[in-house]
This record gives sequence, structure tokens and C-alpha cells, in this order.
Amino acid sequence: MSTHEALTDVWAGIIAFAVFGYIVMDGFDLGVGMLFPLFHNEEDRTRVMNSIAPMWDGNETWLVLGGTALMAAFPLAYAVLIPALYGPLIAMLIGLIFRGVAFEFRWRSERDRRFWDRGFFLGSALAALMQGIALGSILQGIHVQGRHYAGGWWDWLSPFSVLTGVALMAGYCALGAGWLILKTDGALQERVYGLARRCSLALFCGIIAVSAATPLLQYRYYQRWFAWPTVLATAQVPLLVAIVMALLWLALRQRRERWPFVLTLALFLLSYLGLGISVYPYLVPESIRISDAAAPVASQEFLLIGTAILVPIILCYTGYAYWVFRGKVGTAGYH
Repeated sequence: MSTHEALTDVWAGIIAFAVFGYIVMDGFDLGVGMLFPLFHNEEDRTRVMNSIAPMWDGNETWLVLGGTALMAAFPLAYAVLIPALYGPLIAMLIGLIFRGVAFEFRWRSERDRRFWDRGFFLGSALAALMQGIALGSILQGIHVQGRHYAGGWWDWLSPFSVLTGVALMAGYCALGAGWLILKTDGALQERVYGLARRCSLALFCGIIAVSAATPLLQYRYYQRWFAWPTVLATAQVPLLVAIVMALLWLALRQRRERWPFVLTLALFLLSYLGLGISVYPYLVPESIRISDAAAPVASQEFLLIGTAILVPIILCYTGYAYWVFRGKVGTAGYH
């Protein structure tokens, strides 16, 4: 393997890690935001907010890392994907901004608190939906001509992309419910257990729907999943999804505090693995391979030095923040 190929694989792994880190860490607080209107008692709402208050904005570090790494390490893919996804990405950023503003303002405006509560929900829901739609639009294919995006403004919007958007919203809600089970107790926790069961069922249905539709998008997807003998390996992914889902349902019935969150993360990891099976070795499916989109070796080496320093620092301060704010939350706000 050449130096260029090795560095390309390393950078693909870094971006995959950053994206999954964002899904895990910002996913649960987006889920908490979408579940927020279901809690009507002001004390419960305060506890729900406090469960994510110390770390919600830091979780978006991984989104920044993934985006900048894509731009720097794979500029061709970045140049194609961004114009193709202007619509959902701009809408996602608007949702994230409005969610952040609503989070801060609800503490300081007694008169308009209900307005900002709705803004917190709508911003979270919009961001989650648009992330799923962006993923679906990449999977369904992007029209590339030469080295440029050649599609239209609304190409990202389709029944499949909306399906992936709704499925991701369900997944984030399940992840958020698992987080709230960890962080709450008493009557509030008991209510969250009921929400977690419904969200987990919605997530499982979403996984089935997206998994069934994806091989129908392109014949290459069908081949990667069902061609012999690779089907012997790929069949293990849906089998593991079924096993994890059964364990998740059992953990919710037995009121196991830690396991719902952990097992929901496992479902996300398996879904992420399934995505990799479908698209690898492409960054833009069926148009631009990872190796074709990579920056020159000198650029990748230079960037890798900074990344090797910064990523461990990010992991350390993120882990420290979660350790400091471990345990159950009360009504004394962090604001």
C-alpha cells in the first residue's frame, strides 16, 4: 500500500469517527429537545434541560471536526457535496442556531418562556430532520458531471430522503430517552421509560424501512448486500440489529438504567456499519471514490499532525465534562 492510500484510509477513518461522534453526542440532546414538549410540568422541564445543559454545545465540536476534515482532506468530495446539500445544510444550521438561542433565552424570559420552549423543540426537530434528509440524498445518488455537481436545487428532496430524515428523528428520540433514563429518577424517569419504548419501536421500524428501501435505489447496493458469498457476512448486520433490539426491549421492561442508552448506541453503530457497507469505497456514491477525492500527500501529512494533537485533547476534555456532571440531575439550573 502506498503512502497516499494509507493516509487516505486514515483520513476516511477520522471523518467516519468524527461523524459518528457527532451522531452519538449531539444526537441524544437533539432527541431530548424533540421529547421536550411531552413534559408539561415546569419542574420536569427544568430537570430535562439540566440533563444536557453542561455539554450540549460542546457536542457540536464533532460536527465542526467532520466538516473541516472533509474540506481539507477530501476537497473534491466537499466541492460536490456542499452545493448538492445547500438546502438541508442551511436549514440544519438554522435549526441548530435557533435551538441554541432558545436554550439560553428560556432561562431569562419568564414572560416568553413558552415561546422559547417551542423554539427549542422546533430547532431540534428541524436539525435532526435535515441531517437525515442530507444522508438520504447522498445515498440516493448525486448527479456529478466531470468534477462538479450537475443537479438541481431540489434534488435532495425525495420520498427516500424524507424517510431517512424521519427515521433519524426517531433514532435521536430513542437516544434522548435513554439519556433521560440515566439522568432522572422517580416519577419523571418512569414516564421516560414509557416514551423510550415507543421511541425504540419507531427506531426499529425506521431501520427496517430504510434498510429495505436502500438496496432498491441502485443495483450496486443490492449487490453489496446480497451477492454471494458476501451475503454470508452482510446478513450478520440485520441479525445483530434484531438481537440488540430484543435486548433493548428487555432492558426497558426490566428497568435497567444504563442499558437502554448503551443498546440504542449499538443500534446506531450497526446502522452506521450498514451505511458503510452500502457506500464504501465511495465518498459520493457511485461517482467519486475516496482515493479520487483525497488531497495531496503533503497536505494530508500536515493536517494529520494537528489532528493527532487536537483529537486527544477533545476526547480528554469531553470525557472530563461528562465525568464531572455524572449522576442524576435536579432543578438547580446550570445556566
